[in-house]
Amino acid sequence: MENGVVVELIRGSTNWTKVVEDIVKLEKKTFPKHESLAQTFDGELRKRNAGLLYVRVDGETLGYAMYSWLSSLSASITKLAVKENCRRQGHGEALLRAAIDKCRSRKVQRVSLHVDPTRTAAVNLYKKFGFQVDCLVKSYYSEDRDAYRMYLDFDDSI
Repeated sequence: MENGVVVELIRGSTNWTKVVEDIVKLEKKTFPKHESLAQTFDGELRKRNAGLLYVRVDGETLGYAMYSWLSSLSASITKLAVKENCRRQGHGEALLRAAIDKCRSRKVQRVSLHVDPTRTAAVNLYKKFGFQVDCLVKSYYSEDRDAYRMYLDFDDSI
């Protein structure tokens, strides 16, 4: 990963507006309109049980991961995206590792996520980190787009 550092976006920080604007642009380019949180991103991030990590290089936001903890038992990685021209450079791995660490620090037992089965690179990345496919959720994204529900249970081997 070229000079990229994973940073947590802190509520009220001086760069909040700029980072959220950059992420909304990336969100719109990466996900179809009906899957995008672009319209509600700021509100989602203001929730007390959610966090956002991002990678910035030379003032440019290259990727982000959003996570939330639903209870003391489970957390969810709700979004992970890297700019298309910055993929396969370790940014996704760094973001996923940091998101898992943040979820683990909440003392949860399981982290889950959903991913389109046709996004092979994403599925392989999650499997590389120990995520397992729980099931196929029919019509998760839309009538003709399914999702794998994947999970990672924490134990002493991680």
